[in-house]
Amino acid sequence: MTSPLRIALIGAGVMGRQHHQHLQTLAEAQLCAIADPGPQAEAFAAECGVAYFADYRQMLDEARPEAVIIANPNALHVSTALDCLAAGVPVLLEKPVGVHLDEVRELVAASERTGVPVLVGHHRRHNPLIARARELIEQGALGRLTTVTALWQVQKPDSYYDIPWRREAGAGMLLTNLIHDLDLLRHLCGEVRQVQAITSNAVRGFANEDSVAVLLQFDNGALGSLTGSDAVAAPWSWELDSGENPVYPQQADQPCYLLAGTRGALSIPQLKRWHYAEDGAGWHQPLLRTQETFNADEALRLQLQHFVRVARGQVAPLVSAADAGRTLALVEAIRQAAETGRACAPQIL
Repeated sequence: MTSPLRIALIGAGVMGRQHHQHLQTLAEAQLCAIADPGPQAEAFAAECGVAYFADYRQMLDEARPEAVIIANPNALHVSTALDCLAAGVPVLLEKPVGVHLDEVRELVAASERTGVPVLVGHHRRHNPLIARARELIEQGALGRLTTVTALWQVQKPDSYYDIPWRREAGAGMLLTNLIHDLDLLRHLCGEVRQVQAITSNAVRGFANEDSVAVLLQFDNGALGSLTGSDAVAAPWSWELDSGENPVYPQQADQPCYLLAGTRGALSIPQLKRWHYAEDGAGWHQPLLRTQETFNADEALRLQLQHFVRVARGQVAPLVSAADAGRTLALVEAIRQAAETGRACAPQIL
């Protein structure tokens, strides 16, 4: 029988602790060390019964983990991952993969050069609901994908912004929240050829956006829109609709993505598929509704199971550094489009 994979955690904040909770449910992996210079991290390591290190480099040398989960601040993602790759240790890197495309290119090159894999934590791709939606699209259930409507509309409480960096440029919802939705749109609908965008900070007046409207043209010809705000009382977002994270009260009847094609349409997360009884029918005939099914499971737990197989060389990462870099490039194109008022294409990684 194979011994559990020894995984170390770099970063003991909210996401790091979530990873630890799911790690406890796996027989094929175990936590072996925690590295975090924060004041509460040592007590957390003691709670978990594992070795504590303030410096992750010392942890790599002394604890010698077989794999690591990196969940430290965004600006440290790439430099930390590069040190892990240099030590020959496979990485599960929390999103975003980085904050600048140049550093992501460096990470992609390092992973290719060393042969050490990087899995990026766009965990929603591991959700069986999304796997089923992608399967339906690939099977042609919607016909030729034509239009895509995505919504991310929530109200963050004022206390959310008590932390100063959340009010600063670069910390807005595009990179913090909508990067998840943009990644799923790429995963479900294909690569994006160009975008147009308008952003606004009119509600709060902070240095980052509180509302955004994005138009997307996909390589396959489909057209899409993504409308987001973290300053509205509304029920349309993955967090509120999917039930994936129990800290958010679920609005189970409300969709956040609507995909429409020449043969049918699909609402997500409900997985309700709309179609006519016969091809060639039109708006004078009633639409039929089919409830698609899937086997529900925890996306973060499934991601960890996948990471164990990635670290052992059994499978390729579902979300590689290069793949995640293309999502970051899409975020950058949206920022550029909003600033210039022009249509912009994502940079090629």
